[in-house]
Amino acid sequence: MKFGVVVFPGTWSDVDCYEVIDQVLKYPVQYVWHNETDLSDYDCIILPGGFSYGDFLRPGAIAKFSPVMRSLQNFSEQGKTIIGICNGFQILCEAGLLPGVLLPNDHLQFRCQWVNLKIENAESIFTNEAEKGEVLNIPISHGEGNYYVDDETLKVLESENRVLFRYCDRLGDANVDSNPNGSLNNIAGIINESGNVLGMMPHPERCCDQLIGGEDGLTIFQSIISSFALKSSGG
Repeated sequence: MKFGVVVFPGTWSDVDCYEVIDQVLKYPVQYVWHNETDLSDYDCIILPGGFSYGDFLRPGAIAKFSPVMRSLQNFSEQGKTIIGICNGFQILCEAGLLPGVLLPNDHLQFRCQWVNLKIENAESIFTNEAEKGEVLNIPISHGEGNYYVDDETLKVLESENRVLFRYCDRLGDANVDSNPNGSLNNIAGIINESGNVLGMMPHPERCCDQLIGGEDGLTIFQSIISSFALKSSGG
């Protein structure tokens, strides 16, 4: 399995993602400059966090026009795996690969802190190494993480079990106090209809080693690898 980490002007979590795949998980990985269009060598593409194009206009609004994003649409339609983290989530929404939009945090503060995430669906490509209801401790770092979508789409996301992660307290209760940005229904991460594209605001790549605070982020990357291995074996 080979990973690609997309780099836009202003991206800054690309090295974190690369190091996790290369040094921790020991899988092949390569940087993908935003002007590249050939993604055929990759099985999973990561859109990392940062401030693509300086977040001018709004986060992800310019990045969605990069050549790599046109190829990423085809990549998704082939059933290959995509994970957008923080700014990557914003870009996926702007590009139409995921529904909704990330608005400014309701308190208008940039929040850089650890949060708890409840696993709502443990049968996805991204969560199969977890248990439903399990709580992960993963950091956030964003000013526009307030997930919003219209009422009808929200009903679809909830009914189709496409909300993978929800902000919660350490006991798994998704309440107002545990919501760091005002996201609807405490939503922290969603998947597309086909289940192969994930967008999430928290940064799993920043908690894959006990030396930097924890390893809960490995659950997501290991789930992707397990899913690929199962698919490759014909399972």
